[in-house]
Amino acid sequence: MSFVAEFNSLPLASLVQRSLSTSLPAARESLAKDKLSLADFAQLISPAAGELLEHMGRRSQALTQQRFGKVIRLFAPLYLSNECINNCKYCGFSRDNAILRVTLSVDEVMREVRSLSAQGFRNILLVAGEHPKFVSNGYMAECVAALHKEIPSVSLEVGPMETDEYRPLVAAGADGLVVYQETYDRALYDDLHTSGPKKIFDWRLETPERAYAAGFRRLGIGALYGLADWRYEALCVAAHADYLLRNCWKAQLTISLPRMRPCAGEFQPLTHMTDRELVQLVCAFRLMFPDVGIVLSTREPAKLRDGLFPLGITLISAGSHTEPGGYTGAGKENIHQTVRGRIVEAGSSEWATPTNGHATNATGQFNIADERSAEEVAKLIQSLGYEPVWKDWDAALMA
Repeated sequence: MSFVAEFNSLPLASLVQRSLSTSLPAARESLAKDKLSLADFAQLISPAAGELLEHMGRRSQALTQQRFGKVIRLFAPLYLSNECINNCKYCGFSRDNAILRVTLSVDEVMREVRSLSAQGFRNILLVAGEHPKFVSNGYMAECVAALHKEIPSVSLEVGPMETDEYRPLVAAGADGLVVYQETYDRALYDDLHTSGPKKIFDWRLETPERAYAAGFRRLGIGALYGLADWRYEALCVAAHADYLLRNCWKAQLTISLPRMRPCAGEFQPLTHMTDRELVQLVCAFRLMFPDVGIVLSTREPAKLRDGLFPLGITLISAGSHTEPGGYTGAGKENIHQTVRGRIVEAGSSEWATPTNGHATNATGQFNIADERSAEEVAKLIQSLGYEPVWKDWDAALMA
């Protein structure tokens, strides 16, 4: 049975209602448990449990240090292309947005990689829009193989593929795959994804299982907070994580908690999660899943990130760019606009990334909030008494 079948049978509406109606004593009872159920998780993200945040934070911090030590791993996203054939109302790369686009050549990708390597990064996430004309499976495998000669840990965040399409990427050196469902609300998902292969909800939902079958040793999941009700999304992510831990147990699992940021298209969030609720959710995920990695990106402002680092976070991005060529200006000569898959001369775009330093001026996927350099973030981590870890994996370990 795939997660789709299990997902369809989940009593999600009643779990959300349970969360909203939970009493403080019931939340205390769940917090006292060593092993939590999905119903307990619902109570820990309840409004009532918000009064227990200080206690949740202490337990979450202690549990994280017990399982992971006082370390925080760093990674950098490297955008290969902002071409996309999907129309997603909330995404800056959406096909019909009149943005400035570019797809980096393998040589340009390596220029970006060497810049990141010079900053210390040994864990890189390759990100690309979904467009088979510009971002083919062969292109991805070539990029991964080139990177893997210099970077020990390479992960992918690209359009979902079949298992057999993933295998050459694993063979080339990719060891992790990240895929966000965006929203687990079927009706809302259908409304937000108006055209393109991403419109198929179940196909995306089963992606981690296909990736696991292809041999990826790390899987990352999450929802985009700002679309459906955050408690509903969190419960779905928790159920999905529970399923993957039971059925894809040879892989390491990470959970991301991205909140919406301004982007091209000017889509406005449909729901809101406060900073305090985000802190509560981080702690709840840690208490529910003691051994799962929790990821925090530069979508969040510096001050909030600094406060969250000790409470359960194990993996962070730093010094990030969300546009192709953002680290070195690679691809600057090939900026263009795309109309129905056809490259046209670049015109003006209100969503061009402002040129600063090395920026290509290609449009980013979203605006980041924490603009500190990787070095600044690493020093902050050290000041908190933690060790910033740039490398924790090498293919030689599997030899």
